[in-house]
Amino acid sequence: MWKSIATLFPLLSCSVALNVLLTNDDSWASANIRATYTALKADGHNVLLVGPAVQQSGKGGTFVLPTTNITAPGGEFASIPVGAPFFGQDSQNADLFYFNGTPSATVVFGIDIVAPKHFGSAPIDLVVSGPNEGQNNGPFLYTLSGTIGATYTAVERGIPAIAFSAGNSTHRSFTTNTGDANDPANLAAKVVADLVRALSDKVNVTQERLLPLGIGLTVNIPTFGPGNNCTAPPFTFTRLTGGATVNQITLDPTTGFPVSKDLEARGINANINGIREDPGETPTSAECETAVSVFAVDYDAPEGIAKPIQKRIRHNIRANNLL
Repeated sequence: MWKSIATLFPLLSCSVALNVLLTNDDSWASANIRATYTALKADGHNVLLVGPAVQQSGKGGTFVLPTTNITAPGGEFASIPVGAPFFGQDSQNADLFYFNGTPSATVVFGIDIVAPKHFGSAPIDLVVSGPNEGQNNGPFLYTLSGTIGATYTAVERGIPAIAFSAGNSTHRSFTTNTGDANDPANLAAKVVADLVRALSDKVNVTQERLLPLGIGLTVNIPTFGPGNNCTAPPFTFTRLTGGATVNQITLDPTTGFPVSKDLEARGINANINGIREDPGETPTSAECETAVSVFAVDYDAPEGIAKPIQKRIRHNIRANNLL
């Protein structure tokens, strides 16, 4: 195992075959990533999967490289034996690789080491990260999520990238997927394939990028399918801010230990960039809608905000003979 808008995007025929680097933070052996690999391959894409050897959820953009081979207890879901090399290839599928690093390090290993051998001189057209086992809504989780961390790392390297986070948070092996179309992993994978199709349709990737330089997408999928009130969530354009939460700490009156709860704070919901009319992704994906947010890795404040601040500080430095 280891060698409303209605439906925002109409169903399109897959006319563009992409070179896709697929990664995540829940491990190369998770049900979601393997179902997504199958769905993207079925759409005709050339897919290279390079995922963490073990669960790496919550690592954000932390960049940690391996210094040893695989240690006990081995790869996630017993997918890699103890003592195996720090990276390796599936013995039955040459498209599948693991790497024993954080998600950010894993996607870079895929970009720099594995992809050149897999795709040859052809570039990576798109990095897909996820679908995560659980949603990652708002700017706070944007910084904490390993799924999104791998995504913005790829964007920083100049590659278009999309993070997908699914409402169903069950951590399970790909071996538990029977292939039923209503399996949550397969439902999430179909959402991925549909959005990739909508993004790439009629785009000649030899002449233009799928996304502008420095830009990525983060997509939050609600829990849906048989047994849920939501069965066919439409795509809705959203922004990261708006109903977003950050952690607040209180002391438990019984134990005295700190506990955290969600706080819809003003700072995290300041709408400085983006499209003001778009709804927030947090309340949107809590309903029966898939939230699609566009982000940039340029974290500078807009010129109209930055210049007055610089001017005031510069004036005070000169007036007080500082520095």
